[in-house]
Amino acid sequence: MLHFRSSTVLKELFEATLKRPLSGCRQKTWLPPRRRCFGTASADVRSQSAHLKLLHAASAHRPALRAAPFAAPYRSYCAKTEGAVELDEQLKKDGDSAETSSDKRRKAGILPSLEDLLFYAVAEGQETIPAHKFLTALKATGLRTGDPRLKECMDTLKETLRNTTDGVTLDRHLFKKCVQSNIVLLTQAFRKKFVIPDFQSFTSHIDELYESAKNLSEGQVADYIPQLAKFSPDLWAISVCTVDGQRHTVGDTKVPFCLQSCVKPLKYAVAVNDYGTEYIHSFIGKEPSGLRFNKLFLDDDDKPHNPMVNAGAIVCTSLIKQGASNAEKFDYVMNFLKDMAGNEYVGFSNATFQSERESGDRNFAIGYYLKEKKCFPEGTDMTSILDFYFQLCSIEVTCESASVMAATLANGGICPISGERVLSPEAVRNTLSLMHSCGMYDFSGQFAFHVGLPAKSGVSGGILLVVPNVMGIMCWSPPLDKLGNSVRGIQFCTDLVELFNFHNYDNLRHFAKKHDPRREGGDQRLQSFGPMDYESLQQELALKAPLWKKVSPTESHQDCSTTVVYRMDKVAE
Repeated sequence: MLHFRSSTVLKELFEATLKRPLSGCRQKTWLPPRRRCFGTASADVRSQSAHLKLLHAASAHRPALRAAPFAAPYRSYCAKTEGAVELDEQLKKDGDSAETSSDKRRKAGILPSLEDLLFYAVAEGQETIPAHKFLTALKATGLRTGDPRLKECMDTLKETLRNTTDGVTLDRHLFKKCVQSNIVLLTQAFRKKFVIPDFQSFTSHIDELYESAKNLSEGQVADYIPQLAKFSPDLWAISVCTVDGQRHTVGDTKVPFCLQSCVKPLKYAVAVNDYGTEYIHSFIGKEPSGLRFNKLFLDDDDKPHNPMVNAGAIVCTSLIKQGASNAEKFDYVMNFLKDMAGNEYVGFSNATFQSERESGDRNFAIGYYLKEKKCFPEGTDMTSILDFYFQLCSIEVTCESASVMAATLANGGICPISGERVLSPEAVRNTLSLMHSCGMYDFSGQFAFHVGLPAKSGVSGGILLVVPNVMGIMCWSPPLDKLGNSVRGIQFCTDLVELFNFHNYDNLRHFAKKHDPRREGGDQRLQSFGPMDYESLQQELALKAPLWKKVSPTESHQDCSTTVVYRMDKVAE
């Protein structure tokens, strides 16, 4: 990974910037009112200012603060004490003076911008950057050059390179021109502020798990739908997409395959998004059936047990966009799925649709049974609904596009690579709950016990896996076990949770042997940062990214109700 480095001149700029007061400090919601800064992080001690002398005089009788472990110079914020009025006024005057000086430096172009800092990070002391070096560094963070959020940056880069003399290198000014439209996202990426900070290390583990499962030869390709039997048993693919849009793929990830039963949680989410939980579950239950997914069986209320078995999925299909034609319904769901996939590949296999309809006697039997028990909304055309059901099962995806769908569920209904809300939080919560309890056919209990994550499998060999608030994963390999789940996919999911603390009930305190990829360097949990504006990031970077830490009153001295200490770390480890 690239490290943020700077020249001697830049370091001096950083040190000069450290003298600048933090304008945002007084706006921190967790700071008690009327706090004042009683220390300095500046390394420049050539002269003592008047306010420092006052500070030493005011605090001479107090015991020193205990230094935080591994801490660099810190600032402490204490309650204003009696007799400190003169000190407070002096600090205010000096702060105003420093702010004026800072404004002058900014106007004079001395204070480096985010674009400058990013250039220095990638250039590593050089005057120019080869474009491929920047792109390689970008991919190492997990972002792709084709990420929709980076479209403006990539378009500008291509245009800029066409106009350079060698078509390869960028100087600082050209680099700034290319990245300025997406500087906040790029800065967060290079500063390891994404959910998986060390993405390269994480993906190396994924590759190892992939190779381990690849050696399995058990299982049979589904043949009760003739079109599915044509897939090679050697196909094996894994795609990962985090909630920040970090991507990784390994294997046959660009081969299209039909979602089959993996579409069931997706269309259920669409139905709940449109009609709400109460209405949908007036037709469908929420309990695991304990039976095969294609059984002709209802619960005690004559309702399908849940939306993840065929009976429940057929009823759920009848609830989508009621009153519209099948063509309108199909386009409606396709558009939803494309939005979930960030407009990546979502297609349709007509051959599989025809094959399913011709061999769908069991589903026709379930349909007539549901019609007899009046499980459909009034006025429903059962045969038309079955056609729509077969169509949805025949929707094609690749591992890559399906992983983005899973990541949209992991991200609370917001697509990570487009930033658009596709599903309501209610729809996502309900969908993940049912995937957790009913998503893996008759293996659902075992999967919930050993893996502890929401998932849905399909007879085409796919497993849609969701790690809430972290990532979505799609595994695909056609050979199935006797319960209808992908053999390699089950092995991968099991190995994944044995290695990482992704199980819903993993407690880090008691599962110390497991890795937490969300912890930067394996030691510190990454702080959760929301969208940051340009000025906030510029100030943070110019101050070498302080990491704020609250210290309990017992760790601070007796006169301070709260003490806040920050360390001046490297911009990136």
